[in-house]
Amino acid sequence: MKAVLFHQHGGPEVLRYTDYPTPTPQKGEVLIRLRAAALNRMDVFVRNGWPGLRLELPHINGADGAGEVAALGEGVAGFEIGDHVSINANLGCGHCDFCLGGRDNLCRSWHLLGETIRGTYAEYISLPTRQLYKLPKDFDFHAAAGAALVYQTAWHSMTKRGKVNAGETVAIIGAGGGVNSASIQVAKFLGARVIVVGSSSKKLQQAEAIGADVLVDRSKDEDWSKAVFIATDKQGADVVVDNVGTTFPLSLRALKKGGRLLTVGNSGAPRFEIDNRYIFSKHLSIIGSTMSTLADFFEVMDLVTTGKLKPILDMRFPLGEAAAAQHRLEQGENFGKITLDIE
Repeated sequence: MKAVLFHQHGGPEVLRYTDYPTPTPQKGEVLIRLRAAALNRMDVFVRNGWPGLRLELPHINGADGAGEVAALGEGVAGFEIGDHVSINANLGCGHCDFCLGGRDNLCRSWHLLGETIRGTYAEYISLPTRQLYKLPKDFDFHAAAGAALVYQTAWHSMTKRGKVNAGETVAIIGAGGGVNSASIQVAKFLGARVIVVGSSSKKLQQAEAIGADVLVDRSKDEDWSKAVFIATDKQGADVVVDNVGTTFPLSLRALKKGGRLLTVGNSGAPRFEIDNRYIFSKHLSIIGSTMSTLADFFEVMDLVTTGKLKPILDMRFPLGEAAAAQHRLEQGENFGKITLDIE
């Protein structure tokens, strides 16, 4: 099969479009002929590498993918060759206490596809059937690939962890990323008022087009926490979605008393300083989560495939041009999901 892989960490130039052995489905697995993959910021982090990351090289990026069932492993039931499927990259072991209790994103042997396990920048991948969502035959593969990771992440964080309620105000820090564009839609679906803090008027206009109620341009107002404060009648937001990290100090200031800061990542940096006085004096909660449970994944994908949530897609690149796709992502030029065409 064809795949995009790297033998050493570095910039986009380390990616190679080449031949790689096609996997064989093991017991309980199906082989998927991928038709689309979607990029995530994690792809860039893994490609660059970080201290302590140990990969079996060569490594294949990619958490998201969608395609057709091409072969069935031993004991597989409920799937047939030709079925259209989307992939859940949240890999629990399936037998630890967390997995058996329905909290598989807390698995004691947890992996993320494309991070520590070879991923979807390839023509084929083999996965356990529990990781697959069966798509309607007419549903677009690129939309399915672009939805899976970011919508389950936003859905679990906002509904199960953050418990966002109708009538609340949710401020989302960043307008263009996949999780943030999903969070705008999820918040609106839940009945919340949405404030988006963005870096450019263009991205803010795009955020408005998918439901944002209030737009704050941080390129014109560095102290955007004040703008959020004013936009909430000097009360502060009930919830702030902050996946940047380095913006936590402003996010804490933007929250109302008893507010919740939700985070699923750290695109700015993993380490930074915060003023603890905001947390205890305002009774604030900082709530983290990663991906979602399998149940949440199926729940939110039902909303996606029935049109209640609509994946936001950016540019599409051929698989062989994955380096150019990652460059666009790394430069922050995208709004929504960048996808790879695997034809």
